[in-house]
Amino acid sequence: MSAAALQVATSAAFLVAAAGLAWRLRLHLSRDLLVVGARAAVQLTVVGLLIAAVFAEPPLAVAFIGLMLFAAAWTAGGRLTGVPAPRRRAAVAIGLPALGATGILIAVGAFSPEPRTAIPTAGILIGGAMAATSLTGRRLLEGLTADADAIETRLALGDPIRDALAPTVRQAIHTGLIPAMDQTRNVGLVSLPGTFVGLLLGGASPAEAARLQLTVLLAIVAVELAAAVLTSELVTRSRTGPGDRLLPKG
Repeated sequence: MSAAALQVATSAAFLVAAAGLAWRLRLHLSRDLLVVGARAAVQLTVVGLLIAAVFAEPPLAVAFIGLMLFAAAWTAGGRLTGVPAPRRRAAVAIGLPALGATGILIAVGAFSPEPRTAIPTAGILIGGAMAATSLTGRRLLEGLTADADAIETRLALGDPIRDALAPTVRQAIHTGLIPAMDQTRNVGLVSLPGTFVGLLLGGASPAEAARLQLTVLLAIVAVELAAAVLTSELVTRSRTGPGDRLLPKG
């Protein structure tokens, strides 16, 4: 068996084992795990072919980044149940910080504007913003329901709607940042990030790899915080009405 075939077979075995464990524990996730794994295989194959074409035609890089943003907004928007135009709001929360940070990193010369560098950089930041948007949005919507009595009490005592919602909003933002904070806090101790490993394998010195990885990690923290704040703002606006009222879940 070739090395490539062995890699595919091993990864498939991990997926089947996970699905089997989920079935054994009656988690009702077996089908979802198998579908997600098959979808990932198809997507990576197609994306590999697309990226090869993009590298050959640099103007296609902008369209490819737009496709990544669309997919991220579609996924994160699906978590904003009951929010009007959830995918449009998710696109704003993800796109503004992720694309803005990508532009800054390229403008200051941290990364090259060539598709081979710009696309992975944008993809990493879009992915981080997507995760923060999904986690923050979902936690905030759950919090608005769970904390409804406390929020109404603060409003009855005369607090403005923003003050009444502040504890719930803060908790949602904290939750949205947990993955980025944990990743940054433990970088190099628990795992070696992909950018760092890729640079080393590509021949970069450990110092250069560490410097670029640090740039990416700190950019992700800033992007995810901005995405979480934007998400909380957009969700809050959708759930508040005139006269400092908390609107029911739409």
